[in-house]
Amino acid sequence: AFMVGLAFAIAASANFPILFLSMFWSKLTTRGALLGGSLGLATAAVLVILGPTVWVDVLGNAEAIFPNKYPALFSVTAAFVGIWFFSITDNSEDAKKEKEAFEAQYIRSQTGIGAEGAVEH
Repeated sequence: AFMVGLAFAIAASANFPILFLSMFWSKLTTRGALLGGSLGLATAAVLVILGPTVWVDVLGNAEAIFPNKYPALFSVTAAFVGIWFFSITDNSEDAKKEKEAFEAQYIRSQTGIGAEGAVEH
């Protein structure tokens, strides 16, 4: 059960913020998603290692550096903040195109209008 909880914490830290913001935030960029998701993943992995299950039970230290067994609350927050920061600081041409394409994607995802045919890329 502990391993399942850790897997969900790591998956939630790396995937949920990206999926949520890609559906509802018009300023998300690829750079923000990549760097913020990586930050969430790294934060979750580091906090698991520094937590009581690995730091105390596996490595045999007297006290854990990070007191919680499940780091999702902190690592998901770090991912959201990282995605936000790296997206708003991205001023590249690709970022501008991604921001302009959001409204069409949002309408299509919420209503299904335009989803009946293939899209030419």
